[in-house]
Order: sequence, then structure tokens, then C-alpha cells
Amino acid sequence: MPDDLPLAAARGRLSMSACAGTPGTAPAGPTAPDGQPTAPTAPAGLAASAATANAWEAPRRRWELLYGLVLLAVVPVVASSAAHDRRAVALAALVAMVPWYLLVGRPHLTTAEGELTPRAVIYIAGVVGLFAVADLQAPNTWILSVALLPLCYQVLPERIALIPALAMNAIGAASVAYWAGTPAGVASAAGLGIAVCAFTVAFGSYIGRIITQSGERASLIAQLEATRAELAEVSHQAGIMAERQRLAGEIHDTLAQGFSSILMLIQAAEAQLELSPETARRQLGLAAQTARENLAEARTLVGGLASAQLQAGTLEDALRRITERASAELGLRASFATDGTSRRLQAATEVVLLRTGQEALANVRKHAAARNVAVRLCYASDRVRLEVTDDGVGFDPALVNGGYGLRGMRARVDEAGGTIAVRSAPAEGTSVQVEVPA
Repeated sequence: MPDDLPLAAARGRLSMSACAGTPGTAPAGPTAPDGQPTAPTAPAGLAASAATANAWEAPRRRWELLYGLVLLAVVPVVASSAAHDRRAVALAALVAMVPWYLLVGRPHLTTAEGELTPRAVIYIAGVVGLFAVADLQAPNTWILSVALLPLCYQVLPERIALIPALAMNAIGAASVAYWAGTPAGVASAAGLGIAVCAFTVAFGSYIGRIITQSGERASLIAQLEATRAELAEVSHQAGIMAERQRLAGEIHDTLAQGFSSILMLIQAAEAQLELSPETARRQLGLAAQTARENLAEARTLVGGLASAQLQAGTLEDALRRITERASAELGLRASFATDGTSRRLQAATEVVLLRTGQEALANVRKHAAARNVAVRLCYASDRVRLEVTDDGVGFDPALVNGGYGLRGMRARVDEAGGTIAVRSAPAEGTSVQVEVPA
């Protein structure tokens, strides 16, 4: 029929464009300098469970709107172009596509879109059958492929979707050729059909690879998001553990040592109450002073501030005070000295040196049975060294693993980027040397 041929040519061109709009294709976006589409950029907060996590997955209502509009456009074209005796059959087949989609196609898309299931095969087979009935009666039905070809790719996997897509293009070309009835019409329909089929195969395969790569990237992004969440949790737990260790070290180096000194002074005062009340009062005074300092340390610990002893003066003042207290508590000769040019250090560095000095003197009190102890702070151009030396009973470092105090000293110094050396031998005293960057 002559009135069908111009529309047939238009249908072929629309069929070619329909392949570019199949579900699973990425919408038009940025292109690289060579004209190829660039890979889609995943949003920062991509969730693996999102229903439309991929850019090519348009909401179903948009596709249904496309199907409906194209079908409505085809109906008047078929009604006006088909012969009277073939019009009713063609229109009936077109109308039947609506309940067929609602009853069979849509349930599949809702539950298993793009998967090869018996319902999907039955639905597409029915679509191809209805299309064949309508197109063989009215060749202008080929226009409907603008909607049906994307539907094939949405319902079936990419490779399987090629079969019904090629079948509908072949049916459309055959119908145009048959009703044209002229060698020129047959040649035109055959050439157009071959071109459309070739384009469908090539471009469908290209889009399929894009879908596959994009799906893999989406899966990788989801895995990275999950890994990032796991790392955040691990980091959170590590932070908790680090804070616990920090608090444990602070408590050990300040409150625990202070309580130990208070207990020792009170016990010593009890022993001197009758023999030497004056000595007992002096020891109780030292216990009260230690308790006040412990209270100040507890307050600064709760407030997350620097050491109360450092807030009250310089590092030299704090080290001198703890050295004098050791002398008063233990009744030994304790001296403090500095070498080099005194200067303020970073707060963290001063805390490390102070806590190391406190722990070293606490070990002298607990274990050394020394008569003399010397504390020396040495300033160099880029480093600071603290030495605590006693003449006590000493020990064999190879036989001692070290308690929490020694481990705490090493941990503090390591965090500050410094070094610590403990030298001792039985009956030869002990020396603790700490060097940290200034």
C-alpha cells in the first residue's frame, strides 16, 4: 500500500533510536574528549540496598508513560492507514497489549526485572505474537517498536533480549515488503530491516557492556562503603582503647602513685606517733600535701587538661618538686639539676618527661632501697634528655619483663618519638634515660 511506505521509513528510523533508549542504558551525560560517554560517578553515600542505585534505572512509571504514549500514538496511525478489513484485527492486537502488560509483564518487572524467568519468556513471547498480528495487518505498527524494543531489554537479560528485538524488526521489515508489492518497496524494506537489525545487535551489545561495567562498579562502590563503615567502627574501637590506655597511664602515673605515697606516709606517721610526734606531724603534712596534689591531678584529668603540676610552673619546677618530695618521703638524698638552656617545650613533650620522672622515682621508692638519687634534665638543640639515677640494689634487666609502669613509660616515650634506656645490674643501682625531640 503506497500510503504505508513513507511511514515505514519513519518507523525504521524510530526503531534505531529506540535501541538507544532501552532500559539499562545510561541517560545522556558528560562525554570524554573522544566523544565516548564517561563512566558514571557514584554518589558519595551510595547505599547497596537503594532500589535505584544505578543511573540507568529510571522509575518504572516513566517507562510506563513511554509505553502508553507510543501506543496511543500508534492506534490512530493504524486506524487511519490500515485497510478496513484489516483494521479491526490490528487494533484488537494493540489493545490486548495493555492487559497483557498489566497482568503478566508488570508483575515480573516488580519482582524480577531483567532476570530470565518463565513469566518473562511468556510475556515477551506474547508481546511478539501480538505485535506480529498487528503489524502483518497494518505495517505502520512497526512504529510501536520504539516502545517494545526497550521493553525487551527491561524484561530480559541483554543477550536474550536481542532475540525478540531482532524478531520484531524482521517482522516489521517483512510486513512492509509484503504490502509494498513492488521490487523497490521490497528492496527498501529489506535494506532498512537489515540496517536496523545490525544497529540493534551492535548498539545493544555496547550498551550491555556499559551496564555490566556499571553494575560491577556499583557493586565495588557498595563494598567500599561497607569496608569504610567497618574501618570507621574499627577506628572508633581503637580510639576507645587508646583513650582507655591513656587514662590508665595517667591514673597509674598520678593518682595511683599519689595514693601509694599517702598510704606510706600515714603508716610511717602511725609508727612515729608515740616515739616522735614531730616526725609524725611532718609525715602527715606531706600526706596532706600529696592528697591535695592528687585532687588537683584528678580534676585536670577529668577536664582533659595538662598536668596540674605543669600548670603551676615550668617543667623544671615540677621535676624539682617531685624530687624534693621523694627526698622527704624516703629520707634519702635527692638532687635535681639542669644542663643547657632552659626553655618551654610542647605540652605533650613536657607531660611525657614529667610522667617518666614520676614513674622512675616511684620505682626508686618501691624497689631500689637507695640512699641517693639524682634527677638531671639536659637541653640540647633538638632533643631533651631526662636521667634518673639511684644507687640502690639494682636488678638484672634480662630477668625482669617490667610491670605496667615500665611499659607505660616506654609507650609514652614511643608516642613522643623518643627513646628510653634502662640500665641496671644487681647491687649497682639503676639509671633511666629518656630522650625526646625538643
